Order: sequence, then C-alpha cells, then structure tokens
Amino acid sequence: MPTESHQLKTIPEVSDTELVQVIADFLALGHADNIVAMFRQEPRYFTWTGQLLTDERFAVRLGVSVLFEQLAALCPDLLPLAIPGLEDQLRHPVDWVRGEAASVLGIIGTERALAPLPQLLNDRSPQVVEIVRDILGLPADG
Repeated sequence: MPTESHQLKTIPEVSDTELVQVIADFLALGHADNIVAMFRQEPRYFTWTGQLLTDERFAVRLGVSVLFEQLAALCPDLLPLAIPGLEDQLRHPVDWVRGEAASVLGIIGTERALAPLPQLLNDRSPQVVEIVRDILGLPADG
C-alpha cells in the first residue's frame, strides 16, 4: 500500500535524436495527425523538417508533405521555422532530398520560402528542376 512518502517514478528524458526517429516512424505509419499536434505544441520541431526529409523511407517523406499541408491550414505563422533546415537540404548530395526540400518550401509558399528555389533551375537532376519549375509556375523545359 503506497504511503504519502511514495515517490513517483520519473520518466526518462528523450533525446532530440530519439524524438526525430519517433516522428519519422509515426509518419511512416501514416499518423500525420499525431505529428500535427506535436508540432503545434512544440514549434522547435519545425527546425527538424530538413532532417526528416533525409529518411530513406518514402512514406516518411510523403508524410512530411502531408504534415505541412495540414500545418499550412492550421498554423501558417509557424511554417517559416522550417525554412532554414529546408534551405540546408537544397545543397544535399542526394537528388531526392533536394527535391523533397524544394517541395516542402513550395507548400510553405512564402516569398522567403520560394526565394532559394531558382538556384535549383540548373540542378544536375532533371526531376529536381521539374519540381522547381512546377512550384515556380514556369513552363516545362523542352
């Protein structure tokens, strides 16, 4: 029988790295709604967006896009917090990471989010160039 002096067990701290992995795993399972609530409650999570886009699982990257489409409707004022991390990924050596970062910047859609995209019009990947042209409303190259 517990007494008043009984102490509650403390919940161990979760590192940022572990939390990013949990977010990625939830997105991979299609649970973007849960992550929307987390991002709205803790805006610093927006800074992890670029990192999430490096996940090799397509479902995670798709989940980030779904997440940002929902966040754009619910809290557009917080979306710019993701821009620096996404800008970093525009220089990533892997083509699909650059393309995913450009796509999320397109979802954010502010002048600041779109400003770095023209530099990708000369990207080595035709898919990245196509994504950027589409976001910027430019005609297809050809």
